[in-house]
Amino acid sequence: MDLQAFDARCKELVDAHEALLARKNEKQTPGNGVFDRYVHPVLTADHTPLFWRYDFDPVANPHLMERIGVNSVFNAGAIEWGGKCCVVARIEGYHRKSFFAVSESDNGVDHFRFWDRPIVMPEACEQEMNVYDIRLTRHQDGWIYGTFCAERHDPTQPDNPLAALAKAGIARTRDLKTWERLPDLQTPSAQQRNYVLHPEFFDGKYAFYTRPMREFKAAGCSAGIGWALCDDVTHAVIEDESVIIDPCRYHTIVEGKNGQGPSPLKTDKGWLHLAHGVWENADGLRYVLYMFLTDLHEPWRITHKPAGYFMAPRGMERVGDVSDVLFTNGWIARENGDVFIYYGSSDTRVHVVTSTIDRLLDYVLHTPPDGGRAFKCVQQRCELIEKNLANPRCKSMRMGPR
Repeated sequence: MDLQAFDARCKELVDAHEALLARKNEKQTPGNGVFDRYVHPVLTADHTPLFWRYDFDPVANPHLMERIGVNSVFNAGAIEWGGKCCVVARIEGYHRKSFFAVSESDNGVDHFRFWDRPIVMPEACEQEMNVYDIRLTRHQDGWIYGTFCAERHDPTQPDNPLAALAKAGIARTRDLKTWERLPDLQTPSAQQRNYVLHPEFFDGKYAFYTRPMREFKAAGCSAGIGWALCDDVTHAVIEDESVIIDPCRYHTIVEGKNGQGPSPLKTDKGWLHLAHGVWENADGLRYVLYMFLTDLHEPWRITHKPAGYFMAPRGMERVGDVSDVLFTNGWIARENGDVFIYYGSSDTRVHVVTSTIDRLLDYVLHTPPDGGRAFKCVQQRCELIEKNLANPRCKSMRMGPR
């Protein structure tokens, strides 16, 4: 390829990339009243900077080939920073190794742009194979903490290439650029793949939402979402993991396993939680999102929990590297009450839904809880039906025999 053709291809790449970044994201209507979905993902592999993927030296790369590809961008932590909505996304290369990178937007729903350089997270040890699914917590102590899974090959099974060990990585920062890696959180659990730091001290201690598990990722081996305390986050050791906030239950959306999403939001009604639940069906595992509220003074005690899921995969969200999955580890609540929930779909892309604190509290406080049995659940629905049939506004909605 001559230099003129090289420059023409370069312009073609840049123009297509800029068009993608400038694309406006529209709300999907009419919506369900709880949150607003948007037409487009906010981040995909194609949103990553071209100079992360291509070598623009015509001598070293005369055909302007992609040299270091990006497979997917998903499962992003989130924080408001400098008046902008910032997400710290998981970027996975073609080699399956992940890293973190910051992308920012003025309005939180479109025009996201990555910072020039990804986060170079310090290693805990040379055996650390992968890091992913970071949660960001702006803590009462003044630091911003990142808690994430730090995966290694299980040293007790050296001949088994599928044997993984999930360690609980912790790092902290004051600017989202320079990160101090702290020793991994130590817990009694064999695996700690999904855990989150509570944003405030409790009884002078650091509090964590954990997920005690016996195996790396298999469904059916998790106790549920736990609550545990430690004295010193710089050498974090949890000795008691016995308090389970939300245990796994038969024939529910948390039958297989569940996990806290981002750090909870503090409201005047209690701590607002967003989590994921997993169950197994004939097609495999299905990941959905759900919400609950815990007591303001006893954050381990659930006061309200709507039945079923808050969000589930639909449309294009169901297709990807790991299909039928929604996963969230980041949300932003602004001072005006607006809430931006960032979620990954099928381990491939990042989306956003928007709501408000008032709408989310209304949903959590007034949506009926799980009736526990099919008979009770249909009774709940019949109560709503009878109430609506007595409402003149529903007269035109009637569809069948009276």
